[in-house]
Amino acid sequence: RLMPAKEGNNEKGFWEDLRWAEKNHTQLLDKYKDIWVAIFEKKVVSFGENLAKVEKEASQKTGRECPVVFVECGEHIYAQD
Repeated sequence: RLMPAKEGNNEKGFWEDLRWAEKNHTQLLDKYKDIWVAIFEKKVVSFGENLAKVEKEASQKTGRECPVVFVECGEHIYAQD
């Protein structure tokens, strides 16, 4: 997800956290398989199946917009209509 332009957001920190999540996908997969996780300062601050709830909880905990990623295990099949 792209970081909204909001006062108080740390753009550099946002992108660093997003890169951290990508680099640590395997470790995240061990604990957060097939759910959304919000990252702040290279730590998971919120997780769950509902994206909106994860975003809201992360924002409430940190006071900022956090990168949120879906930790997919790669076993999903997507149908095309």
